[in-house]
Amino acid sequence: MKAEEITSTCNEHYDLISVLYHMLEGSWKYENFRKDAEKAGDHQLAQFFHDAQLEECKRAARAKELLRERIGIAVPR
Repeated sequence: MKAEEITSTCNEHYDLISVLYHMLEGSWKYENFRKDAEKAGDHQLAQFFHDAQLEECKRAARAKELLRERIGIAVPR
């Protein structure tokens, strides 16, 4: 039996939801990593984590838009 038959969710939607989850989780982790770098006084590393967080949030926003288009429900921005 295919996963799609078990979950009633097409693979493409599942994949997009999974990627979105990991992007949001990564963004949250980058914030913690940035704080750790700031505490250590490594401002260059803190900026790197901040930039990575911004990029991840941008990709997550795109993933939410793609999900919104595909499943036709209101997904919070």
